[in-house]
Amino acid sequence: MKKVVLSCSFLFAAFVSFAQNTDNRRTERDAKKEARRQKIDNLIRQQEEGALIFNKQSVFGLRLNTDGWGLMYEKGYLKNANTANLFSIEFNEKKHPKEKKLNNVLNNNGFLQLGNPFVYGKRNSFYQLKLSYGQQRMLGAKANKNGVAIHAIYGGGFSAGLERPYYVRIQDPGPEGSRDIKYSIADSAAFLEPNNIIMGTGLRYGWKDMKFVPGVHAKAALRFDYGRFNETVAAIEIGMNLEAYSRKVEIMLLNPSQQVFFNGYIAILFGKRK
Repeated sequence: MKKVVLSCSFLFAAFVSFAQNTDNRRTERDAKKEARRQKIDNLIRQQEEGALIFNKQSVFGLRLNTDGWGLMYEKGYLKNANTANLFSIEFNEKKHPKEKKLNNVLNNNGFLQLGNPFVYGKRNSFYQLKLSYGQQRMLGAKANKNGVAIHAIYGGGFSAGLERPYYVRIQDPGPEGSRDIKYSIADSAAFLEPNNIIMGTGLRYGWKDMKFVPGVHAKAALRFDYGRFNETVAAIEIGMNLEAYSRKVEIMLLNPSQQVFFNGYIAILFGKRK
């Protein structure tokens, strides 16, 4: 009889303990569900009020600079409700204000010739590969989900300048009748004789002769985000950019070389948020 009573007591205690553990786990699950529900409700409310809420964003962009063009990719991570940290990479090409494309439709013998236009007096094409760190700070939130959010963008970083010699095809008395040249002391007269130039050579030459010019850059801009949905980025960015390099860069002959560049730009941006 005593063994039966002890067995029953043990089973009852085990049942009570199991029931308490089950209740505790259920309480914890309910608390987590409630916290998650409140978080979702807050996000929905903030989105309806026009706030941009995200963990990270990926943005692609096309830039039109006052001295060229560029492409960019940006990764952003939300720091707080008003600020995000930005990491970006850009590729740009600079155009000198004196660049003008020409096309010699007739050669020295008076025959029609067709080919790529060329830029007279251009010595180098100048590209930049930029790595940047910056921040996006909200200046004005959307009045509603159909409004426009305004952000201040600022940052800077390393700029890898890439100087590629510019080639043209000229008429030549040799057996082939033409040859491709870049500017040099030996070919300076032929390079600068416009009537002797047949055409430009495009992107075929100069890559093996490319020179590296390190530098730094900084930018400041305003970003107008008009995307209707919080998960998408659709924006226009207007700003200014300053670059300084370790030496002067010569893009056009017969014009001063530059070591510091300042430009304005407008960019069209699109991407996603998570």
